[in-house]
Amino acid sequence: MTDSKPRTLISVQERLRDQVAHALRAALISGELRPGAVYSAPALAADFGVSATPVREAMLDLAREGLVEAVRNKGFRVTEVTERDLDDFTEIRALIEVPTVGRVTRSATREQLEALRPVALEIVAAAREHDLIGYLEADRQFHLTLLALAGNARLVEVVGDLRKRSRLYGLTRLDERGDLVSSAEEHLELLDIMLTGDAPAAESCMTRHLGHVRSLWAEGRELPPEEKSALRLRTR
Repeated sequence: MTDSKPRTLISVQERLRDQVAHALRAALISGELRPGAVYSAPALAADFGVSATPVREAMLDLAREGLVEAVRNKGFRVTEVTERDLDDFTEIRALIEVPTVGRVTRSATREQLEALRPVALEIVAAAREHDLIGYLEADRQFHLTLLALAGNARLVEVVGDLRKRSRLYGLTRLDERGDLVSSAEEHLELLDIMLTGDAPAAESCMTRHLGHVRSLWAEGRELPPEEKSALRLRTR
């Protein structure tokens, strides 16, 4: 009996930490937390109505994911990712995921592939319901579970890390325009192609999907004033 209270307390603290981390990810996706800006744990804690400890712990979790970086005696800076970074991340993902999808198409059983259909449907449902966190989580689960069928755990880790570092920017604006639904439906298209056993077609579909995701990033990112001015000059 004496051991139950500490465990309960730790459990409550962990749940609060997870809740704060969830809220912070949502703020990053929506753009409320701006790339390059520094935020202190006490200030964020005041916004959330909690103590600074779970916020600090949650921010450390995000730092391990590459979403923020610690700034000594100030707080945490939201990581800035350039267009070049996004191009590089997409290129690496394509080099890994496209041939792996071909391999899995040739080797996976129908049962293994069909097990992914509920997750693919989840992605579409989340896009239609404007559930951005749900969309990202289901999308992550689909891609990493699919890659895991190749039997290489290290490969899955690498792609998982790339996905964290290249989180979808401007997701809220894309959702408002309805562009997420078409991207979400590509997961069902990929799955149906893989079930036919046509590996080249599956690789082609994955290539197109990754390219589509990259174009969504570009469309969803809000250009800074200086880039907007440069764009206006170029189009005159």
